[in-house]
Amino acid sequence: MIKKVGVAILGVGVVGGGTYQTLVQHHDFYVKTQQVDITVEKVLDRSVERMAQLGIPQECIAGNIEEIIANPNVDIVVETIGGIGVAKDFVTAALRNGKTVVTSNKELICKFSHELEKLAKRNHCGLYYEASCVGGVPIIRTLLDGVQANHIQSMMGIVNGTTNYILTKMTYEGADYTEVLKEAQKLGYAEANPTADVDGYDSMYKLSILSSMAFHTKIPYTKIFREGISSISAKDIAYGKELGYTLKLLAIGKNSGKEVEVRVHPTFIPKDHPLASVNDSFNAVYLTGDAVGDVMLYGRGAGALPTASAVVSDVIYAATHSDVKYSTFKNNATAEADIKFVSNFESAYYLRLTVADRAGAFAKVSGTFAKYGISIVKVTAEEGTTLILVTHTTKENAVKNALAKISENNLATIESVIRVEQ
Repeated sequence: MIKKVGVAILGVGVVGGGTYQTLVQHHDFYVKTQQVDITVEKVLDRSVERMAQLGIPQECIAGNIEEIIANPNVDIVVETIGGIGVAKDFVTAALRNGKTVVTSNKELICKFSHELEKLAKRNHCGLYYEASCVGGVPIIRTLLDGVQANHIQSMMGIVNGTTNYILTKMTYEGADYTEVLKEAQKLGYAEANPTADVDGYDSMYKLSILSSMAFHTKIPYTKIFREGISSISAKDIAYGKELGYTLKLLAIGKNSGKEVEVRVHPTFIPKDHPLASVNDSFNAVYLTGDAVGDVMLYGRGAGALPTASAVVSDVIYAATHSDVKYSTFKNNATAEADIKFVSNFESAYYLRLTVADRAGAFAKVSGTFAKYGISIVKVTAEEGTTLILVTHTTKENAVKNALAKISENNLATIESVIRVEQ
């Protein structure tokens, strides 16, 4: 028996427009393969021109959110507006009225899923957000329905296409960060204000969502160490290549039971690591489970149709599953009291220093590292007083303290500090 399902779409920009096109163009395919007759009942958007370009019939255009939530033919509300202003108000209204919600809004889910999920449970409807993380890559469905037999021990991901595009261009063309950022903005890969991407906020929101699901405990974004790529130089990328490393902005989560480590920062990884070959605007997530071992999911992390693929997959899932799944953890605003977040994490480090041009400075720099228990794997002296170091795995605080002491004693100028994951 074919099930009829009505959908309303809030916002028909890039992702919403792609969602509308996918639902309309693939309608018959979904009837045949999924036994669901999905129709777009209503669309709400401020741009009359955009809706006309998409060919949305006049009778499907809603004047306000009230018209949508009062419509008995609308079963699922798709939110692709973005942000946490009007989008949160509209999603809240839909859930309060018993409408299942599908959203691509990572900031909304990261910051308010605890509120929204309570509403969904109270009103016996669903809240789905596959498209909030990693575009068209089905990472959330994998965590929910693919690797749930495992304790996920770690995850590393390239989850932001803008920064990956910038770092790829810098790596292969030796281009300057500012130059590549301007190019990315012209091509539409980066926003006019790129802060959310280049300073790591976007990756931080996604890591909060994904690590909460992977580790079955709430990981608030406020617990995540964050560092962006704006201080990265082509010079350091080139030195890293000589040492056998590739630079990526990684979202990293590690779980040892009661201790959780979550961080977003530029990271050198060995050039033969699977993530090292993920270039341009592509994304990937590398999981390690205690039973399955290593799993990597790879694909387009943004774009109209890739992200629409994830949105529509949630629509179909909601339409074909009467039982709703909610979080596998206590989804509160804060973390559980017994979870310890590791801030003094362990890593190897790439360091570039300009050593003071005076007798004994090199030896004193080396002695300072030794004093803080930091041992060096590789040392390269470049351009006279430039020193390139790669450490053994050590503690974050040890490196910070050693570098502070080196600066305090005017032994060297700290030019660059980049973490290394082996």
